[in-house]
Amino acid sequence: MRVRLDLAYDGGGFAGWAVQPGLRTVQGVLEEALATVLGTGRRGEPAPRLTVAGRTDAGVHARGQVAHVDVSADAVAAARGRSDRDPFVALVDRLGGVLPPDVVVRAAGRAPDGFDARFSAVSRRYGYRVCDQYVRRDPLRRGEVLWRRRPLDVAAMDAAAHLLVGRHDFAAFCKPRPLATTIRTLEVFSWHRPDDGADAGLVVATVRADAFCHSMVRSLVGASLAVGERRRPVEWPAELLAAGARDAAAAVVEPHGLTLEEVRYPPDDELASRAERTRARREPGDVGELGAPDAEGCCG
Repeated sequence: MRVRLDLAYDGGGFAGWAVQPGLRTVQGVLEEALATVLGTGRRGEPAPRLTVAGRTDAGVHARGQVAHVDVSADAVAAARGRSDRDPFVALVDRLGGVLPPDVVVRAAGRAPDGFDARFSAVSRRYGYRVCDQYVRRDPLRRGEVLWRRRPLDVAAMDAAAHLLVGRHDFAAFCKPRPLATTIRTLEVFSWHRPDDGADAGLVVATVRADAFCHSMVRSLVGASLAVGERRRPVEWPAELLAAGARDAAAAVVEPHGLTLEEVRYPPDDELASRAERTRARREPGDVGELGAPDAEGCCG
């Protein structure tokens, strides 16, 4: 049985999503909790292995992450113990009892036929939050908001961001990886300063793409900050994009301001075909592919 998990986490205490020897990772913590709750070891079943929509880097948060795990129906049924509750409701409750407070599984359910958390996704949406006014700095949110000393020209940042939207080679904004493609479709890139709500007064980026290459979002943010602080003109990020060359002025900013907000999927009857198309777009030898990021979703 393939089970879909919707989850959120504070990335500050993790060395990223993916399992790494000797390091605390989201995947490692969650797989250990699943093994405990599902009792796979007691039944001699394989340990749970998660597939995730976007592998976030160290320090990057997630509010709308999606993963799937393949387990036996018996294991899912066993999660409810002696109760007659829905097994997926019981699974969420029991995971809440064993997971640390910086990881939350919000929902679990049987995945539709053809669902793949990674390959079926059509887009990932991230947010990046910046505070450029000293009096608005909230020490309680310092782990999710980047603080800047200079005031930002949000209109200029937004204008520069719109010039990058579309299908391009984002080599100028990605850390190079051998044989990995850097072509992506950037669907939305915008900056605004909300008037109300939890982010009132902050400078917030919305970035959505079919997938991201390594450090892409944080590099885009770095270039935007150079424009917002009037160190570079509005056209400069687009010039970098066209040149295909990295520039130290478009520095990769800190990860803690970045949050994976949403992963989008097609209707259920299109999940399998979407996954097949995504896999088919993978070029021989690639470690990254157009529709399935290889690291931070891969932007972190």
